[in-house]
Amino acid sequence: MKKTSSKSDDLRPEYDFDFKRMRPNPYAKRLKGKSVISIVLDEDVAGVFDSSEAVNDALRSIIRSRHGSRASHPSGKRRAS
Repeated sequence: MKKTSSKSDDLRPEYDFDFKRMRPNPYAKRLKGKSVISIVLDEDVAGVFDSSEAVNDALRSIIRSRHGSRASHPSGKRRAS
């Protein structure tokens, strides 16, 4: 069977990966079964928070105030205030 090149003509240059250098993701086990969405915060907003946990706490607070209910931690456990 003839090998085909990993580079395709329709790929942009920034997607030209060197697959020989790839390594397994060390965080894959922690992320299994979780939704991970990358969200880029504006610089002024990001400067207010020191961690992703702080961002999540603020968002849960907004959810509680808008819906009049308690937003729980994804594990189902409420976090201590």
